[in-house]
Amino acid sequence: MLKEHNIPFTYREYTEAPLSRVEIEAALAGLAMSVQDVLRKRDANKYGFSGAESDDVLLDAMAANPRMLQRPIGLFAGRAELGRPPENLLRLVGAGAAS
Repeated sequence: MLKEHNIPFTYREYTEAPLSRVEIEAALAGLAMSVQDVLRKRDANKYGFSGAESDDVLLDAMAANPRMLQRPIGLFAGRAELGRPPENLLRLVGAGAAS
């Protein structure tokens, strides 16, 4: 969708180059969301997590098992948007272009 709007971006394959815990924490700060908000519970269950674990445990688990993290996440100028629905990414870029 970003290509359709001629918006340059860099794609990072989350299974080949997963986000580190520090990167996940930075994305959460930009999203203004909690660990629970970005947890893919179905995938967490596959890895033996219920979702009721502490944020510390879940952050480490997300870094080790990137499928547990909602995606895509767009990052731009210290802000972030969860790309569900994909149009959210346009809002992020549009807000960044205006500042």
